[in-house]
Amino acid sequence: MGDNKKYSSWIKIISIIIPLVVAGLFTVKIEYELPIFLPPIYSSINGLTAILLIIAFVAIKNKNIKLHENLMKICIGLSLVFLIMYIAYHITSTSTIFGDVNKDGIRDASEKAEIGRELYVYAFILISHIILSIALIPMVLTSYVRAIQKQFDPHKRIGKITLPIWLYVTITGVIVYIMISPYY
Repeated sequence: MGDNKKYSSWIKIISIIIPLVVAGLFTVKIEYELPIFLPPIYSSINGLTAILLIIAFVAIKNKNIKLHENLMKICIGLSLVFLIMYIAYHITSTSTIFGDVNKDGIRDASEKAEIGRELYVYAFILISHIILSIALIPMVLTSYVRAIQKQFDPHKRIGKITLPIWLYVTITGVIVYIMISPYY
């Protein structure tokens, strides 16, 4: 039980620090042009993570524990790489405005009229993606800790909730990129 308390404290700390640091870094702008355009790369990482999550789910259903374990570690690693690239892009680039057809940094009334209700769809997907990605942090960490502690019943219970949310976050990450990419 002592390990659970220790891990629980770390999970809470990490789950609070990551969103705060990411939010804080949105106020930082570094005058540096990255040698590559990161959004399609980190969007692809989201897509790959979604595919690997599905394969990991199939693996565990087929009792292939080692494959499931390895794929889940890869998914966690890919999520960290995504986060690093996401932060790197946003601290070195001006935020793109959805619907800014002429790319002047302002979505004026005519542009808003042109995109219509698509703005609301985009905003819903983006906001739900962000909120669930924050909620996902303690879920993934708790699920992972339960697995490494060989507490498979609690791992399975949290995994049943974590998997669909993680899939939603990764898939909507790709959708958000596809929707905003014309405005880069």
